[in-house]
Order: sequence, then structure tokens, then C-alpha cells
Amino acid sequence: MREILGRRRRLRFRRKGRTARLDAAVAFAVEWNWPVLPGAGLRATTRTATGAACSCPDPDCVVPGAHPYDPGLLAATTDERMIRWWWTRRPDAPVVLATGGGAPCAVSLPAVAGARALAALDATGMRLGPVVATPTRWSILVAPYGLEQLGELLYAKDSVPSSLRFHGEGGYLLLPPSVAGTGPVRWERAPLAGSARPWLPDVEAVVDALVEASTSTPGGGSRLAY
Repeated sequence: MREILGRRRRLRFRRKGRTARLDAAVAFAVEWNWPVLPGAGLRATTRTATGAACSCPDPDCVVPGAHPYDPGLLAATTDERMIRWWWTRRPDAPVVLATGGGAPCAVSLPAVAGARALAALDATGMRLGPVVATPTRWSILVAPYGLEQLGELLYAKDSVPSSLRFHGEGGYLLLPPSVAGTGPVRWERAPLAGSARPWLPDVEAVVDALVEASTSTPGGGSRLAY
């Protein structure tokens, strides 16, 4: 009897795991109006010298599992029927947010620098929105910004570490509970429960702290760690 109950519990867990990304994708799209699409994902039985292999055709993919591929980024949608069709067929696919437009943008940096930046922003009393984390990088979600706005902001800086990445119009970002080549994607700062739509700070409000944290963190100013 205990063996049967154990099998049932494991089966329920597997079913929950297989629907978690579908449920998340539907919530992002329907409740928050964030356009999403399934990412490339990982090959279950293939590994490379550096870790899990991407399911895309590129054997040297530098962002395994963490990018759009069939469908392409332009297919991102908030249509619930399309989202359910995608994830019913690919339940393990990561959830990719198409950034920009009316959707959130993001600024990402190496994880150690990200922790330092959040501590600095908290010390100033800065109100932050959601923060997405992987074992190697943290991404702070910000209000949508345009290329002109971003260009003017960065032009005013003496220098900008190359480890900073800006996910704006035409960009993308993996959202929880996805899994990429470097490990699971999680919320470091989760959206408030019951939020009609998560609040997002302006990019100007956070970029100074991110530049400072990346510059002052050993290895965080120039290393483009995925």
C-alpha cells in the first residue's frame, strides 16, 4: 500500500511539473498582458563539455535552452489558445518574454553584481519590481523604454561595463519556472501575490546602481557570463 501511495504522489508531482510552465505562461499573458512564446529548451539526452545541450541546430549554442527557436520571437503572443497549443505539445519548453513595446524591459548583470546592486538599491529605499535570477545572472524588470531613451542614458555615463545587458524592444528574457543550460530560472523578487500587473521602476532609477555594482565587483565589469 505504501508503495502504491508513493507512486501516486510521484505521478502527481510529475503532472504538476509538466503543467507549471503552461500555467505560468497563461498567467503572464492573460493576467498581465505580457507576450510570451516557448523557448528552444534543452536536449534531454545530450550534454556538452560545458553542460546541457540546446535543442536548436547550433551545436555551439552559447545560450542553451534560453532563446526563441521555432517559433521565432515575432510569434510572441498574449492569446491563451495559442499558448495552450504550444505548451500542450512542448510542456517542458521554457517561457520566453518578448521584451519592449507594452511589455516589461529588463537590465541583467552577473549574479554576484546583481546581489550587490539590489542591496544598494534597497539601502536607498528604492521601490523595485520583479527580479529574475539564474545561477549566473540576475535581471531587474523595468518599465518599457525605447532605444533613444536608453542611448541618451548610457551616453551620459563615463563607462558602461560590458557585462550589463539591456533587454529592450526586440529582445527577450526567460521567466520562471524555466530551466536553461545554466540551471533553473527563479524569482529573486517575486511579483506581489494578487497583483493585477506588477509595478515596474523606470530604467533611469536603477541603472546607476547596476553600473556601479558591475564595475566594483571582481570579474563583473567585463566578463559576459551567460
